[in-house]
This record gives sequence, C-alpha cells and structure tokens, in this order.
Amino acid sequence: MLQRLLGFQIGNLTMGRILSALLLLAICLAVTKLLMKLVDRMILKMRVEKSLHLFIRSAAKFGLLFLTVLIVADSIGIPVTSLVTMLGVAGLAVSLAVQDSLAKLAGGIMILVNKPFVVGDYIEAGSTSGTVREIGLIYTRLSTPDNKTICLPNNDLSSERIVNYSSQDVRRVDIVVCASYENSTQQVKRALRQALEAVPGPLADPAPFIGITGYLDSSIQYTIRAWTKTADYWDVYYALLEQVRQSFEENGVEMTYNHLNVHLCPPQKEGD
Repeated sequence: MLQRLLGFQIGNLTMGRILSALLLLAICLAVTKLLMKLVDRMILKMRVEKSLHLFIRSAAKFGLLFLTVLIVADSIGIPVTSLVTMLGVAGLAVSLAVQDSLAKLAGGIMILVNKPFVVGDYIEAGSTSGTVREIGLIYTRLSTPDNKTICLPNNDLSSERIVNYSSQDVRRVDIVVCASYENSTQQVKRALRQALEAVPGPLADPAPFIGITGYLDSSIQYTIRAWTKTADYWDVYYALLEQVRQSFEENGVEMTYNHLNVHLCPPQKEGD
C-alpha cells in the first residue's frame, strides 16, 4: 500500500519524489534560519549602520533562498542550468534598466562601510553642508542650519571631498582681526588676551595662540587660535568676535580698515 502510494504519479513526478523534495525543502529552510542567526551575530560584531545591517541581511537571505530553490528544483528534475541562465539574463536586463539606482546603492554601501561620517555629524560635501540626519542606501539626508532638508545621492556624495566637522572631540577657533600701526603690539595682544579670558569655553590645553600674522597696507593683522569642545565651537566663535571689539574699545586699540590718504598740494604760482 505504502509502495503504491509512493509510486503514485502526478504528471512526471511520483509522490515519493514530491515528499522527498518537501523534506529537502524543510531541511534547507531550517539551515537557512540557522545561517541567518549566524549572519545577524556577525553583523552585530561588525557594528555596522542600521541601513547596511538590513541590506546585508536581506542580501544573505535572498541568496540562501535562491540556493534553496535551485536545490529543490534539481531534486524534482527541473533543469537548473536553464533556470540559472534565464535568471541571469533577467538580472542583466534589470541591472541595465536601473544602473543609476545601482550606482547610488554602491555609493551608499561605500559610505556605510568606510564611515566618513555618522548620523549627527556636521559635514561639508562639495558646496553643500549640514547635519547628517539619515544615511540610506540610495540617499543621505542633511539638515541645514536654516532647517532645510537636503537629499544627496550617495553615488555623488561618495565621490565628493567630504569635510567632517564633528569627528573630533575638539576644534580650533580662528579669529583674525586688524589693528592700527599706531597701537603697540603688546597693547593689542593684551586686549586680545583679555577678550579670550572673558569668553567661557576655550580650553587651556592646548594653549591658545595670539600673535601677528601679517602686515597689511593700512593695518597689522593679528590672529587668535583657541581650542574648544566641538559642541561649543559656534558659541565660542561668535562670543569671541563680540568680545574682541569690546576689549579693543576698553584698551584704546583702533580696529582699522583699508583707507587711502589724499594729500592736496597748494597750486604753484606762475614762474615758480
């Protein structure tokens, strides 16, 4: 009875072959589930971004399920070579149709793997700058200081020169001012030092720098270089700009600008 049941045919397939294919499918799915757990553990150890985590997991699952289909198809007599060829041709046609999206996807994977920036960093890429809000596989979204959202294609972003202003714990604030030649160097440096000491935020280590950095046509150029925590950069920058002007006024330092002196000569008399 059992032998007759197993020998029962549906088309070219016997019941025994169908049952063995179903058993093989169950085994393959169980192995796939086990391998996916191993993939998840490996991804967690790699500490990759969430978007890349989902992409790797989806790609691994698709590959394992595709391999399962090939194994089961081969077990019931379906010509696997023809199936692979057909899928290859279809995949080529699809890849040509969506090559721009694939380029963006490749750029997104490069960004997620190399990590030139993470969510929350303030970056500059080409002529665009802003705070990173989301790193997707196709687009990266930036939020500008005036609350605009910019979506940058990852293939363009991955080929740009990227400046990350948030990757380090501290940043240097550079303030350049000009003072009159009439004011002594010590007087100007004393005023700049007072301005620096009046502003909260600059770090004592590394030590600040105050000095002459240029002799211009109508003034002497002085530069303040002070280190501060990255999160405090803009607060220190603008506070120091205001404090320098106030300190110059308190110390009698003239903040000059380019000007032209015109000397009028008296008219000459005839015969002179």
